[in-house]
Amino acid sequence: MAPIKACIFDLDGVIVNTSNYHYLAWKRLTNELGFDITEADNEQLRGVSRMECLRIILSIGGVSVSADQLYDLAEKKNNWYLEYVQKMDEHEILPGAAEFIQAARESGLKVAIASASKNAGIILRRVKLDTVYDALVDGNTVNRSKPNPDIFLRSARELNVDPENCIVFEDAISGIQAAHNAGMRSIGIGSDIMLKNAHMVVPSLGVMSLEDLYSLENFA
Repeated sequence: MAPIKACIFDLDGVIVNTSNYHYLAWKRLTNELGFDITEADNEQLRGVSRMECLRIILSIGGVSVSADQLYDLAEKKNNWYLEYVQKMDEHEILPGAAEFIQAARESGLKVAIASASKNAGIILRRVKLDTVYDALVDGNTVNRSKPNPDIFLRSARELNVDPENCIVFEDAISGIQAAHNAGMRSIGIGSDIMLKNAHMVVPSLGVMSLEDLYSLENFA
């Protein structure tokens, strides 16, 4: 039995929801390239790095581009995405997320935000959550996407906490797998069917309690 000393939170879908902004920006890009993507296609992109998302999307459209064009397209999509993000404010924090993070910190737990997004810092500032964590690890810090565990292992190092003492909050299958690959326990945020491999699944942080959290200390 390993005591819980730190909470590591994915950002999108756990604390805020920017997936629609990503979808709008990707859709805008694909329309310019002559094809379309659906919301179901967009679900494949959860927890995946920007360049890997672009490769998936180009595969859907059957489009091939050069390496230079790949980076130009990724930059174009990101600029459109940032247009949407600049309009965000604290009202877009998912219900109960800020309160649970604050309760975790007040109980003495360390907190890290671990997001594949290179824009995580911008989003956290926009929603006024840039002072609620002890470490931020994002797409600017690590290169390999989930289910690779790099982002969570780096978070543990930044917090100076052993992986076995960390618990990860994730809304994506790849994120849950990354947590387990890092030797950490996990709490899925969302569907208990989709995230069935997590140690616990709740619909949102709004229904999460510290009692629920500490109950997972019994899981190895």
